[in-house]
Amino acid sequence: MTTTTTPATRRRARARTAGSLLSLGALLATSVTLLTAGPAATAETLLSQGRPAAASSTEGPAFPASAAVDGDRTGTRWASQWSDGQWFQVDLGQSADISRVVLTWEGAYGKAYDIQLSDNGTDWRTVKSVTAGDGGTDEITVSGTGRYVRLQGVARATGYGYSLWEFQVYGGGGGTTPPPGGAVRVTGGQGNWQLTVGGQPYTVKGITWGPAIADAPRYMPDVRSMGVNTIRTWGTDAGTRPLLDTAAAHGIRVVNGFWLQPGGGPGSGGCADYVTDTAYKNTMLGEIAKWVEAYKSHPATLMWNVGNESVLGLQNCYSGTALEAQRNAYTAFVNDVAKRIHSIDSDHPVTSTDAWTGAWPYYKRNAPDLDLYSMNAYGDICGVRQDWEEGGYTKPYIITETGPAGEWETPKDANGVASEPTDVQKADGYTRAWECVTGHRGVALGATVFHYGLEHDFGGVWFNVVPDGLKRLSYYAVKKAYTGSVAGDNTPPVITGMTVTPAASAPAGGEFTVRADIRDPQGDPVNTKIFLSGNYANGDKRLVEARFRSLGNGTFAVTAPEKLGVWKVYIQAEDGRGNAGIETLSVKVVAPPVAGTNIALNRPATASSFQASYGDCPCPPAQATDGNTGTRWASDWSDPQWIQVDLGSVRSFNRLQLVWDPAYARAYEVRVSDDGTSWRTIHATTSGDGDVDTIQAAATARYVKLQLTARGTGWGYSLHEFGVYS
Repeated sequence: MTTTTTPATRRRARARTAGSLLSLGALLATSVTLLTAGPAATAETLLSQGRPAAASSTEGPAFPASAAVDGDRTGTRWASQWSDGQWFQVDLGQSADISRVVLTWEGAYGKAYDIQLSDNGTDWRTVKSVTAGDGGTDEITVSGTGRYVRLQGVARATGYGYSLWEFQVYGGGGGTTPPPGGAVRVTGGQGNWQLTVGGQPYTVKGITWGPAIADAPRYMPDVRSMGVNTIRTWGTDAGTRPLLDTAAAHGIRVVNGFWLQPGGGPGSGGCADYVTDTAYKNTMLGEIAKWVEAYKSHPATLMWNVGNESVLGLQNCYSGTALEAQRNAYTAFVNDVAKRIHSIDSDHPVTSTDAWTGAWPYYKRNAPDLDLYSMNAYGDICGVRQDWEEGGYTKPYIITETGPAGEWETPKDANGVASEPTDVQKADGYTRAWECVTGHRGVALGATVFHYGLEHDFGGVWFNVVPDGLKRLSYYAVKKAYTGSVAGDNTPPVITGMTVTPAASAPAGGEFTVRADIRDPQGDPVNTKIFLSGNYANGDKRLVEARFRSLGNGTFAVTAPEKLGVWKVYIQAEDGRGNAGIETLSVKVVAPPVAGTNIALNRPATASSFQASYGDCPCPPAQATDGNTGTRWASDWSDPQWIQVDLGSVRSFNRLQLVWDPAYARAYEVRVSDDGTSWRTIHATTSGDGDVDTIQAAATARYVKLQLTARGTGWGYSLHEFGVYS
């Protein structure tokens, strides 16, 4: 994620949050069993396994249509809703001569059903009718030709729905469909370009790939069902082949990426010196050439993408004239890579991605051997066209990441954190992005939108169309953009009008209220969950299920965390059909109120030590009694330490409140004194856990001291507030 900005010309720096994609580079490097996508045999062949499957309904997310063509005849299954007239179908990818269909039923089987074939997925012809099915395994001989094979249920045998462990189609002349064959070219001229594959026009209708490569057979059919013809990766290496094989088997091409420092995203960190570091450049040139040689003939390869956001990212390594020299040297190196790739592979174009259209002048000047440009752009996606036109560029481009407005480009809310778009706004963001891309006819050659990812965390909920495998409104927006329709699809619950009360002062450990209107378009029963993320409070991007209770009418009482700071609150509404609506707002968790008057407020404080300069310091002891939880006292990193406050005269009090920074005390005593010399202990603990300690301890004294004997962390002791209440 980029944390600094360039001058005003920087329109778009998109950030892939660390929690969202932290493991992607490792996933792309993982070696798994090779999945070959060889040509179909002319003899009878199993044609259906791993192919895209669809169904009229599912009983729930655990029983998807894809489970009936995954080759597992005992462990996974498709199950429909509990009604007659349900159907299941598989797309063989191309027309095939069908000789046999084998149905392995679960206990919920079909008593009467038809086997149907279609050439286009719309017009069906029945080739076999069964009227006395008895479950178990039905092996049905058929004769016909078609691309699509359907089980059309007529009557169930049980009170449940229809359920298949496996649906197998055998025949010849079909089965696996490689992507369109032949060389990939950028053809045409200024303002009238197009991408062609084997001489046929090809518009990139893509999505960035997130799951583990080992899971590609599980998720690729769903990706294909969205109308996707291209996926994008960021890293290419020895572990990439299984992904390419699976993509090819489903008629999908791949934009194969290569990391270069510094870049954006995992796997690309570091600050290479492109002016002087010949060794790094030679190493990367050799590494890239090796994998181009390995995958240049693979039927899934669409193009090569060299680097990701490095022109922008160099600002985090250099400044001034050094930055300018590095940007020129980097783009010149990209050109060297492009020339090397072309010398190995003349049949696939080469591009390079950035997140700032201000990078394009460097490419224009230093990288003439690129075939096209690439850009990651989110909220300002339509501005890419304007920048291209104003820049006088002579190469087309693709958008390699796009979607809803990101954290770096949305306004701040009342708690000072980025306002996350609603589900409806995110879906609209994908629709608008595709309209912007297709609107730049003859120049923008398509897009790979962000992101087919499964992470269910801060970044995953912001950007993934299938977090935790649940389909969002964004998923269907992309599908509609690519296929033209989502008619017949069961779509997610829609959440509107979410509120959090009080949004700026939820007491730690107490309750706050969340309310929202939740509507399911198909009237499905909805299961509501509430999650919390501490991304802004403690850097933990995970979503943790909150403790909450329903108050009725879409209102929930939620238990606030003990940790102070700003938290994200998520309402997740699931329809039991694999869909979810998710909305989020922020809540600021504060120390719980304490009855009485803080008689330590702004009174003189002293301590055994304090941090003079570290992070946000100086952190003197007076900052623990100033009433401001944004300031703190911080000690040296050693035991023991102490801090004390002078109440000015002998005063009576009955409780204390300690608001700890993450550097808290595991063991400490509360001591009091009338003269600052003779002390008596009124409270002690050896099990402190930080956050907020509210201590019931009545005493009469002038001085109150914390004697700190064991730290809870490797740092020192640090208090935001040291309150004494009368």
